[in-house]
Amino acid sequence: MAAPHLHLLLVLSLALSLCLLPDTARAQLRQNYYASSCPRVESIVRGVVQNKIKQTFVTIPATLRLFFHDCFVQGCDASVIVASTATNKAEKDHSDNLSLAGDGFDTVIKAKAAVDATPGCRNKVSCADILAIATRDVIALSGGPSYPVELGRLDGLSSTAASVNGKLPQPTFTLNQLTAYVCCQRTHPNRHDCSLSGAHAWILSL
Repeated sequence: MAAPHLHLLLVLSLALSLCLLPDTARAQLRQNYYASSCPRVESIVRGVVQNKIKQTFVTIPATLRLFFHDCFVQGCDASVIVASTATNKAEKDHSDNLSLAGDGFDTVIKAKAAVDATPGCRNKVSCADILAIATRDVIALSGGPSYPVELGRLDGLSSTAASVNGKLPQPTFTLNQLTAYVCCQRTHPNRHDCSLSGAHAWILSL
């Protein structure tokens, strides 16, 4: 059973990688964004991801799914990682996010800690960029393609469970329902949405 699942992952991860390609709406993103402030950030994150995958294969689908749930709500701003407080219920505690595997969060947390522990890098790299890099790395390390990730995302300043309502397509959606959802809910529906949704549906089938 593992081999067919891995083959599906490679196909879907190739499609998912499209969502990290340059977008005219995000012209501020660029490669080598941290060239002067934290030049080793990508190799540091990759090392953490490699170790996590050695510990558990769940790291791969968990990170992919975390990225999906983050990007579909308020953009790729890592707001899904923010913890709830006594006065605010955050995105991660919305019913649609309760099934997110802890290994995805753990990957980002450990990678962020490793980056901040590097001289000169402390508080320089956003969790949003770390999640984007980690997603590319789980794809590549599982046998999928490696591709450049444009960086420069800012971490979200707001994370509320209410913001998730109606934003995530459900895994039970038919193709027609998914198409209608993307056209109605997304300002600029495109192949990236379909790629993310396909990967998400496969991940939930594991």
